[in-house]
Amino acid sequence: MGVQLTVRPGRGCTVLEVRGELDMATSPQLREGLRRLVDGGDRQVVVDLAEVGFMDSSALGALVVNFKALREVGGRLCLAAVQPAVRSVLTVTSVDRAIQVYDTVQAAEAAVPPTDDTAAR
Repeated sequence: MGVQLTVRPGRGCTVLEVRGELDMATSPQLREGLRRLVDGGDRQVVVDLAEVGFMDSSALGALVVNFKALREVGGRLCLAAVQPAVRSVLTVTSVDRAIQVYDTVQAAEAAVPPTDDTAAR
């Protein structure tokens, strides 16, 4: 099974919806998808993992690399709607201590810090 990435605007952020399994074969797609967002100027990214039932270390690496890339440009990456098996991987590896994990995409969107653009609205 492959992975499907869908980008959509969120509330004050960009949401990357991920569907499928994240393993050595599909992690490069995740890494590249996130890299395109960063390179395209997105600074607040929520990765929606509601439809991901499996994640291995290569996917963790893709998330961490892009988390750091966003942090370096003053941005933020967080994870949302993480399934129990994936949450277990995040916890065992302590990735959840660096990257914030939210129960829902809506909770992640609500935690996006306001920018000058959104504060003026």
